[in-house]
Amino acid sequence: MDREGTNTWRYAAAGSKVVVAISPQEIDIIKKTKRELNDLSRILGLLEKENLDIVFIEGFHNLIAKRSDILKIITAKDLQDLERTLHGTSPPVLAATGVVSDQTTEESYNELPIIKVPKDGEKLVRLIRHMLEEC
Repeated sequence: MDREGTNTWRYAAAGSKVVVAISPQEIDIIKKTKRELNDLSRILGLLEKENLDIVFIEGFHNLIAKRSDILKIITAKDLQDLERTLHGTSPPVLAATGVVSDQTTEESYNELPIIKVPKDGEKLVRLIRHMLEEC
């Protein structure tokens, strides 16, 4: 999207606060900020007008972990990392994935499904669809 040498990259490097790239298949809006977005409500507010059914947020664990109104999928390196992450995370947690799925032969950890993605990604998709149907 915004790679060194492209026009959008040059505009941003020249100081543009907002850069818009348009192609027949997509519109990309890049907003430069000098401060970190550490307010989840502000981040989600940027998407409010999009009328989305689901939003995947990667990272921001410190903003999401204690929120019981957000469904979580935990990625972990190993079972110890998974346990550490779960210890500080409020439900609901849908599943665990990541390197941990290759580090164990277990299909679950304390009844939490461990899913190998992409190999068993369809299982994760089914879990997500099921949760959306319940909402």
